[in-house]
Amino acid sequence: MTAAGKLRGMLRTGGMVRAPGVYDGITAKLAEQAGFPALYMTGAGTSMARGFPDFGLLTLTEMAGNAGMIARATNLPLIADADTGYGNELNVTRTVQEYERGGVAGLHIEDQVAPKRCGHLDGKELVPREEFVAKIRAAVAARRDPDFVIIARTDARGVTGLDDAVARANAALEAGADVAFVEAAATMEEVEAIPRRVRGPCLLNIVVAGKTPDIGLGEAEAMGYRIAIMPSLLLSTVMNACDAVLKTVRETDRPTSSAGQAPVSARFARFGADEWGALRTRFRAEPVA
Repeated sequence: MTAAGKLRGMLRTGGMVRAPGVYDGITAKLAEQAGFPALYMTGAGTSMARGFPDFGLLTLTEMAGNAGMIARATNLPLIADADTGYGNELNVTRTVQEYERGGVAGLHIEDQVAPKRCGHLDGKELVPREEFVAKIRAAVAARRDPDFVIIARTDARGVTGLDDAVARANAALEAGADVAFVEAAATMEEVEAIPRRVRGPCLLNIVVAGKTPDIGLGEAEAMGYRIAIMPSLLLSTVMNACDAVLKTVRETDRPTSSAGQAPVSARFARFGADEWGALRTRFRAEPVA
């Protein structure tokens, strides 16, 4: 079964898909080994891993390349951020083709102007609803695998209000999107209202210290959400941990102690060292008598 088929199957079962945000091979492997069923490639994490803020500065090639790398690194279906689709309907068509070719299971395309900005920042601008819906139609038409999941993201809540966001989400679903993503609900009442008012499966974005209130995954599932992504779960944890250890080393002039740490070989083993090590001699010829 393809990765898209796996994700599609999860959406058909009725439970909520829980997808931690990852941005490289390390975070992808760790999330897989932790037992999660799916992954989400965070655009913010992908941008920050390259030294940029989440202001839409990365290109289609950079984003699709990172998504393909993550998809190859694990056996889990990957949902990936595709920003605004990187242009008009022509660019959206190529975006879907590149993501699908890379083994991604699904993507989301949003209705911000380009260059976009993180959905949990102020100052966002929107394209007209008709332009957004046209991009969704193009995305649906571009996929080769009918299981590839098209997610329509609207950032209208922070610009024109919740009513317009719901209207845009419903229009995108009518145009063929599989899932609606209403970004940055500001209150728990709005979080609860979205899956009631949107006429199709909904995705909830849970961002650490973002505009949406903190919520438990079980609580979100009970409200009717079908997917929950957690883009900053690992990113914020990694930043905090790195800040702490770097501060300690600067203040003490001593690197982290080896006591209680996994040996180097064990760390490598989590990334397939045993399997790759076996290939060193597997294909060598038998000694000549």
